[in-house]
Amino acid sequence: MASHDEELMPENTSGYKISQPKQSLAQYQQMDEGDESLQRYKESLGLGGGGQDLSDPNDPRVCIIYALAMHSDGRDPVIIDLSAPGSESTLKNKPFKIKEGSKFTMTAKFKVQHEILSGLHYVQSIKRGKLPIPGGKTSEMIGSFAPNTEKNPVYEKKFAEEEAPSGMLARGHYNASSSFVDDDKKVHLHFDWSFDIAKDW
Repeated sequence: MASHDEELMPENTSGYKISQPKQSLAQYQQMDEGDESLQRYKESLGLGGGGQDLSDPNDPRVCIIYALAMHSDGRDPVIIDLSAPGSESTLKNKPFKIKEGSKFTMTAKFKVQHEILSGLHYVQSIKRGKLPIPGGKTSEMIGSFAPNTEKNPVYEKKFAEEEAPSGMLARGHYNASSSFVDDDKKVHLHFDWSFDIAKDW
């Protein structure tokens, strides 16, 4: 049986390699302007727009997750606010409702600071009671990002569309664990939360 830590680690991506070592924003901006492949890599990270680095010298975190939001037709977005210190510790006791059979997408809002963040994943494991459900573990590649600047203060990533299960047996209470993990297996945020599958919103 997989350990709790293994459950919230992304699957290995076959053939995937970090193309550049981690460096600070200033180091990347000073690297060889004549290297075309490096220029393309820098542009893919959002380093082409310039702007003042927004990294907080008093906050050592590299990735700060502000919120997760669930969007579905027929209802207002459900916002999981993660911006306040310790806010993730109460989510498990505040389940929200998902209509059976509904389609929805999740969006993460986050900030990167101090250095390049390589291969950020969102990993989610869902259980009913203490038992994992079939297909309950998902891993979504978010990508690699440069530290945010005043011209690009926050990153937003929209995940692939999902569909809630339906039918009488699917209805009920579910527990979920989520983590944001990078290629070095560093967990930037972990939290437990819960939701209910119901006949209607």
